[in-house]
Amino acid sequence: MPPTHDPTAAPPPEAVTPLLRGVDVLRRLTDAGGRMPVGELERAAGLARSTVDRITATLSRMGYVRAEGRDVVLAPRLLELGNAYLASVRLPDLLGGRADALADALDESVSLAVADGDGIRFIHQATRRRAMSVSFRIGDLLPAERTAPGALFASEWNESAWEGWRERRTVDPDALGFPAAPRPAGLPDAFDVRVAEARERGWALDDQLIEPGLVALSVPVRDHAGRIVCVLSTVSHTSRHDAASLPEALLPHLRDAAAEMERVLRDAPTAAPAAATGLASWTGASKQELGREFVESLARGLTVLTAFGEGRQALPLTAVAEATGLARATARRALITLEHLGCVAQDGRTFRLTPRVLSLGFPPLSRTTLTRVAQPHLADLASRVRESTSLAVLAGDEVQYTGRVETSRIMNVHITIGTRFPAYATSMGRVLLAGLAPEERAERLARTQPAPLTPYTVTGRAELGALLEEVGRQGYALVDEELEVGLRSIAMPVRDRAGSVVAAVNVALHSARRSREECVADVLPELAAAIRGIEADLHVTERFARVPAY
Repeated sequence: MPPTHDPTAAPPPEAVTPLLRGVDVLRRLTDAGGRMPVGELERAAGLARSTVDRITATLSRMGYVRAEGRDVVLAPRLLELGNAYLASVRLPDLLGGRADALADALDESVSLAVADGDGIRFIHQATRRRAMSVSFRIGDLLPAERTAPGALFASEWNESAWEGWRERRTVDPDALGFPAAPRPAGLPDAFDVRVAEARERGWALDDQLIEPGLVALSVPVRDHAGRIVCVLSTVSHTSRHDAASLPEALLPHLRDAAAEMERVLRDAPTAAPAAATGLASWTGASKQELGREFVESLARGLTVLTAFGEGRQALPLTAVAEATGLARATARRALITLEHLGCVAQDGRTFRLTPRVLSLGFPPLSRTTLTRVAQPHLADLASRVRESTSLAVLAGDEVQYTGRVETSRIMNVHITIGTRFPAYATSMGRVLLAGLAPEERAERLARTQPAPLTPYTVTGRAELGALLEEVGRQGYALVDEELEVGLRSIAMPVRDRAGSVVAAVNVALHSARRSREECVADVLPELAAAIRGIEADLHVTERFARVPAY
């Protein structure tokens, strides 16, 4: 049975109050879309301004939030908490590729969902972009009665679970406790009838329950004991399929895919235990540095979540303490608190994470872009070097600007988002070209017809090829007045988790302000630091979510 959680229940005496408050702040920010003015957050959480300031200062130190003006904004590093849950259950890693392949074969959106009390949460999405489509984010929570997966999960409920569902419907008849769900014109009736049908047929249908025009078909994926571990769904629009044609056309494909997924789960090798994190020493050092502004009990409580992950699905208290470097008593109080919050479930002597962990920032942060990930780092870099900074990707034989922060100077480089320049004559273009496989790089150079944009532009293919080889070896490119007289720029690559170059960042300036040598000595280290920050955020973001360039 899925874990139940009563948000109105009083916390146990051992609960860690700062951890309760910190999680509440993260959830309120999540429900608000990832951003709230600090004053509004203070009122919503019912906390004193000084308390909110200490919580946000602690979360900021952890990289989980950042300040933008008067707003508190969720930061990508927070995704490591949800990543710990997703890695611990292993379902996205083991089954996500097959869901993607099914989406390609059907040309329809496909998802994997798990139960969370009397709701369902998505843990993997393979979406199709269409003019008329609804795609939910990883971690979004929807009420069971308005979804096809919910009917399948409810087919395994006992009477206690049904009673909890009825109580929730009485208290929250409009399902306002599910912010991700579109507001319905009227709540569906006869959920028990649909559940009985799903139990008998072995599949379930959502006929425009969640959104007018949206139909979904779901089948269960079971473990070796026959229990539903997740549900595989495909979603379509009534312009392509209705409730009658969707099962007729797609049910055999879903059943075949679910059977293959069950085989994968049966045959999956046991994951090797993860290494200890030792984060307790970091939280202690942060307390020493920041003093009263750092709430150590909040930070330590959240690090308990990161003790779980690949090879650490169910842990005894001793293993949690060892993984985090916390004392057993400290780890125990954190686990008790997190269990009260519904983020941890206890099975005998072991603890495991629940899908509720995804409520801590995952939905808004999982639907992001590389540009948004990089933007605060570009701003920090621009403030440190007092020059304009940019992010670009390769678009054919050109670079396309996708992010930009300009400084306030009389002489400045004015470029807008979307601007394109020939890749061969720009620092970011050379970094991106150098990051290609040698065969593809040679092919691009062969079809390029370099033009002399200034008297200094390198136009010889052989010379360009040698320059790209050098850029690849040294890890950066410096281009001096080849795109425009007086313009000097230095760039470095941004790499994804697999090590592939996916973008480039540069600092551009007038040649009178810094020499080539000063660019390498003074600007390059700051640029490298910014790249490290971007890549750290990108790597945690793309662990279980796709991150488009813009």
